[in-house]
Amino acid sequence: MGRSISLTVNGEMVTADVEPRLLLVHFIRERLRLTGTHIGCDTSHCGACIVLLDGVPVKSCAVLAVQADGRQLTSVEALAAGGKLHPIQAAFKQEHGLQCGFCTPGMMMSSFALLADNPDPDEEEIRWALSGNICRCTGYVNIVKAVRAASAQMKLSAAVPIPVGAGS
Repeated sequence: MGRSISLTVNGEMVTADVEPRLLLVHFIRERLRLTGTHIGCDTSHCGACIVLLDGVPVKSCAVLAVQADGRQLTSVEALAAGGKLHPIQAAFKQEHGLQCGFCTPGMMMSSFALLADNPDPDEEEIRWALSGNICRCTGYVNIVKAVRAASAQMKLSAAVPIPVGAGS
């Protein structure tokens, strides 16, 4: 017996009938066809499936789709806008914060949540925020560099220059 759920996914309202035991990660990938969210371990250890639920990073392999009813879900697909990479995506590319790329969507979503809460984290805070994400290819050094570079770029982007002659 299915259950109807409604949630906002990357800014768009979605309604669907789901089985009560359907994991959120499977709903995202199979029903919504948003395949940026990866299934890594199915045990909630690796973090490849991290999405934001009401702005909080969650491992979508450990959440039932019915638990997302009435909530706001943000997946990695929401980061890029208008064909332009989000500063987090651009920084991961620039700083070589990825190798195989499998863990990258979860890393980016954890980084996004961190920078939303703390726009200027130090290395220890970045490493703590990413502690639920496992990367088997890197030593995390470039991932940390990428988060710091994204932080700097996001602060720069937020600074709006005052036009010359304004206020005179």
